[in-house]
Amino acid sequence: MPIRWYGPADPSDPTYRHYERIVNLCLHGGLFAAVNSGLWFVQRLRHPWQHLSWLTLAWGAGWLLHLIIVLRLRPQANGLEQGEG
Repeated sequence: MPIRWYGPADPSDPTYRHYERIVNLCLHGGLFAAVNSGLWFVQRLRHPWQHLSWLTLAWGAGWLLHLIIVLRLRPQANGLEQGEG
């Protein structure tokens, strides 16, 4: 199900910023998948590129770091996680 934002875009709202980070993470992941799969496909058709695996590992590690940052910066939910209710 797609992420939808109802209401005005308020950059000072922590929930809005979290959704913005999620969208950026998804774009980063999609770009990573598209570019890397294209590079590996072209490598198979033509000559081998010695450092493609290092590029893929470095970019994958960058995406994983991006994921960790998004998860750590998510806003805290009110209620059950804080012991209320």
